[in-house]
Amino acid sequence: MSKPPLHRVIVVGAGFGGLEATRVLCKIPHVEITLIDKANHHLFQPLLYQVATAGLAAPSIAAPVRTIMHDFPQVTTLLAEVVQFDAANKQVVLGNGERLSYDWLIVAAGATHSYFGNDHWAAHAIGLKTLREAFDIRRKVVEAFEKAELEQDASKRQAMLNFAIIGAGPTGVEMAGTIAEIARHTLKGEFRRINPADARIYLIEGGNRVLQTMPERLSQRAKEQLEKLGVMVLLNARVTHIDAQGLRYNTPGPTADAAKEHAMPSSCIIWAAGVAASPLAKLLAQATGADTDRTGRIVVTPELTVDASQSIFAIGDLAAAKSHDPGAEPSPVPGVSPAAKQMGKLAAANIQRQIHGQAMQVFRYKNYGNLATIGRSAAVVDLPLPGGKHLRFSGLLAWQFWLFAHVYFLIGFRNRLVVLMDWASAYWTYRRYARVVASTAANQPVEPVAALQDPPVAVNSAPSNHGPVAEAARTTDSGAAVPNTPDLPR
Repeated sequence: MSKPPLHRVIVVGAGFGGLEATRVLCKIPHVEITLIDKANHHLFQPLLYQVATAGLAAPSIAAPVRTIMHDFPQVTTLLAEVVQFDAANKQVVLGNGERLSYDWLIVAAGATHSYFGNDHWAAHAIGLKTLREAFDIRRKVVEAFEKAELEQDASKRQAMLNFAIIGAGPTGVEMAGTIAEIARHTLKGEFRRINPADARIYLIEGGNRVLQTMPERLSQRAKEQLEKLGVMVLLNARVTHIDAQGLRYNTPGPTADAAKEHAMPSSCIIWAAGVAASPLAKLLAQATGADTDRTGRIVVTPELTVDASQSIFAIGDLAAAKSHDPGAEPSPVPGVSPAAKQMGKLAAANIQRQIHGQAMQVFRYKNYGNLATIGRSAAVVDLPLPGGKHLRFSGLLAWQFWLFAHVYFLIGFRNRLVVLMDWASAYWTYRRYARVVASTAANQPVEPVAALQDPPVAVNSAPSNHGPVAEAARTTDSGAAVPNTPDLPR
């Protein structure tokens, strides 16, 4: 008796969406899966800022792809980069020239940073989406204090202690609050020539409030908690220039033509102000003739397919998907981890339906709420309830909810235990023991930083006009989640 034919599925991207799709595909008989990613690890991105700020070590929030796929013999994991899609021949081309054939393709390559047409800013304003970037930010933060300890000139020393975080979405808020805690608590008493508490942490936002996806009441509460930590929140501030010396930004004047420009020298600028689809979206659009939106995301059908033959799916931050709820107009899907996981699950299920000759289902997004932490014992939570109601709270209880929710979704028991121990230690002692960096300061001259030419706007004096620099939907598909756990609100 002949064996049933194997159905070949290629999954590009081992993030939230790709991992969930692979997990569901593994339950389908006679399916052979090839999982391709240019990184060798899954990354729990909601806690990446903890690595960047020395609160956690990298292995606490990451796990090798091959380890997670070890017990799934139907999955072949490849550490490779996709450079071309050949939709006509149903093939994916890798960087080494190898061509892999498929019956179905799921592209879940995530997103990258968007600098709003100013890509040259990337050399001076580090984003936060990968472990490498987290390590770079950690080094920049640590070295800022070390260089200030060596600087004799007071104005230059203060410039080195200016930390600018651009974009007040979840990433920017978390980074600003944590750096403020490091300066005022973690480093207390460790320096002899400087006072780390003299550091100025600026959170620069183009809109009129922080955490714009949150309800206005929680957004205001988050701003108050940030200011209590010592963060200077600059709203309606449009960044116009970034270089090695610092940045410039505009604030509204009495008329549209009377905007005032401010200079802020800084040795550590962190970019959290926008995302764009992975470059693979453009390659996929060229191969299939699909449309893209203004951020480069692939426009998908209600079933999440891209091509006419319905053999290619795009999910996660790569896809401009809509939720098709009964009795309602289709609504855009936010770029959050639950959405990526839900899309991965549906894409795999729709492949199974095609195998069985059944009609595919449309995508319906289930909102699990939003969480954001500001700092020690400070967070905001917005949870939807039946009947269109919401449970919204902030402060210590919200922080505890955020903490245990994130620990629950970490990869493996050991990771959960390590994170709990590290956080417990940090809570009681303010210590951050992951501050070891591969410093370049010993081998390179210290680059001079100009003195502050124009003091930034005071926290409470920012006008209310809306500016263009605001964090887009938080990217999540480049991270990873436990394959068999429910969705994490974000």
